[in-house]
Amino acid sequence: MDVLNDPIGIIGSGAAGLITAHTLLQDGFTNVQIITRDKTPGGVWARERVYSSLLINNIHGEYRFSALPMPRPLNADNSGGRLSGQDLCEYMETFADKFLKGRFRFQTEVEDVKREGASNWVITARNKETGVRELLRFRRIVMCTGGCSSPFIPPQLSPAFALQKGFRGPVIHSTQFGAETGHILSKTDGKYASEAKDGSGSIVVVGGGKSALDISSYLSNEGRRVTIVLESSDAVLAVTTPLPDFIRKSRFLAILSPHIELRSRLERFLHMTWLGSKIVHGIWNAMARTSFDALKLPKDSPLRKTHSLFWGVRTNDEGVVRPKGFYALVNAGKINVEAPARVERFGDDGRSVILNNGKRLEACAVILATGYTSSWKDIIDEKTSDEIGLGRRLRSQGTVSEWNYHSLQNPPCSQRGGEQWASSIYRGIVPAKNIDQRDFAINGGVFTTNPGYFCEVTAHWISSYFLNDPMRLPRTPEEACEYAERNSVWLHKRFPGELLGTNESYSSNLTLWNWPQTVDELLDDMKVPSLRSGGNWFTWAFKTIDLNEITNLKEERSERRVLRI
Repeated sequence: MDVLNDPIGIIGSGAAGLITAHTLLQDGFTNVQIITRDKTPGGVWARERVYSSLLINNIHGEYRFSALPMPRPLNADNSGGRLSGQDLCEYMETFADKFLKGRFRFQTEVEDVKREGASNWVITARNKETGVRELLRFRRIVMCTGGCSSPFIPPQLSPAFALQKGFRGPVIHSTQFGAETGHILSKTDGKYASEAKDGSGSIVVVGGGKSALDISSYLSNEGRRVTIVLESSDAVLAVTTPLPDFIRKSRFLAILSPHIELRSRLERFLHMTWLGSKIVHGIWNAMARTSFDALKLPKDSPLRKTHSLFWGVRTNDEGVVRPKGFYALVNAGKINVEAPARVERFGDDGRSVILNNGKRLEACAVILATGYTSSWKDIIDEKTSDEIGLGRRLRSQGTVSEWNYHSLQNPPCSQRGGEQWASSIYRGIVPAKNIDQRDFAINGGVFTTNPGYFCEVTAHWISSYFLNDPMRLPRTPEEACEYAERNSVWLHKRFPGELLGTNESYSSNLTLWNWPQTVDELLDDMKVPSLRSGGNWFTWAFKTIDLNEITNLKEERSERRVLRI
């Protein structure tokens, strides 16, 4: 097929970019390039970003691809198979070396993406080593930049503003911590010393997400004084012993989270009946309570003020409690917590930060774990975004919610202001307005707890889409827009207020716990079997989900392509 020789540009070399490139090549596409600003593959887990003791929310078997097994991490039996940043870094590098040699343009900053004529895309790219710019032309583009590549830094806390205020220490975003670790450590010495070298106090970490907690514990374990400032922390899951696979790696948590479509009798019982709703919320509340107990958090601890496990999208899967983990260090008095609070500005003395409650904290360095902004806005201008329907838009005021689930009654009041927006991305993969063109797709733009499995199935979906395979797709762009609108209404009902705090390049769909149901929909779109973990009417919810289920997905799709089913 001529389409197999068309040049395809993949922007981003994280998990989504790597598996998309591999899948396209396996399907016979011959001209595939991965463009990345990094020196090495891995994206968030690139070698220049990881640091010692960085742990992730996933365990062994959840963050890999079917084509390459992952070695079990050290101490897996005691940790439940918890993966480290180094584990992911080495796995991504091995995968790239084994399957994608010669496909990378490293240290290449994408500055602009535009459509050229009716059938081509042109990328303006700059070589970070030489500064030379060039135009790269492709027939198809896959955006794999994700939601954790463009740091969000509050203007009043930026390094430039710190310099203007005369602040003496380094100010960095958490994405820079791997590269700047040595510099940060050099600002203090002595085992939990009462003062820094220059008498200017603690290293101040700003934020309540996982990066903030990981960085705080790392610095504390290196003997540095740390103060973490947060308004609220992520919801947390913690246990004293590893969870069995039939809980941790099954559909158990997925069916406890309502989905836009309730396909099974069990899900309909749990979410559409009074008794089922009581069971659902009872289990989620019990998980939150037992997690606090496992972490030995005092009843009055500010760390108990977290996002909701059920209603929120921010969760820190702590796993088996670690003696040198963040919570243990807080309990031991080795990390100071200022909460609920936020850093308002730098002090006028050049050695402090001022909190919103007026408190002054002496600081020798500030680390901003303040989240991320859209990775799309700096490379796709407003005109192109409007043309293909990439950006957010205001939600229709006339849309009425249709999901009268008992489990979604009495939602929490949203604390966030702002207008209610709607994503225009079909399935979180294709801009709805552009769906007929089959020349632009997104992988890694969906928030999920199992990136390996989800990104791999999405890569197959994208390849089928580019190949013009028989698929279950909207008949028109208007129909695709209607689907995207309906999904946005659902997300606002399912996660009230949460979408206002997530960036658009990482929230075109939210499949936090119920990613298996969303994967089933993608498999149905490709007209291949779904619900692959098997089981009977009683056991299906507890059957372990494994990547081996999709090892032959390419062959299944090829068979249907030949038969044109």
